[in-house]
Amino acid sequence: MASGVYNQLKYQVLKKLIDLSADTIKVALLDSSHAFDADNANWSSVSANEVSGAGYSAGGNTLASLSLTQDDSNDRAKWDADDSTWSSATITAAHAVIYDDTATDDPLICSIDFGGNQSVAGGDFKLAWSATGILLLA
Repeated sequence: MASGVYNQLKYQVLKKLIDLSADTIKVALLDSSHAFDADNANWSSVSANEVSGAGYSAGGNTLASLSLTQDDSNDRAKWDADDSTWSSATITAAHAVIYDDTATDDPLICSIDFGGNQSVAGGDFKLAWSATGILLLA
């Protein structure tokens, strides 16, 4: 199992086709059948493995408070957003996939492997992003 950044994000950013601070960016939960492949390009190439259940809407949650930070002291840049929660949920997920819902064909950004199934029954399923952000370019 692996986490990673999709090649599509690298291309889209270099072509200025994706705006990580202004586009509608979504995070969806996928089951254990999903396997990260950097060559997957679009939401449609992984959506067959999306979870379903109470408290979860198809396509996932829209990330709120998108932010980009330049850190000259540490020579890096950070992309972050508010944590994402599915309330009163009954779901099992093994991965989160982030994609751009604004750009044509919903290009994939990154995949986060949970290291196994994570379940909740009638509670909150929360993704708490690292203090270093969702993506850190160093």
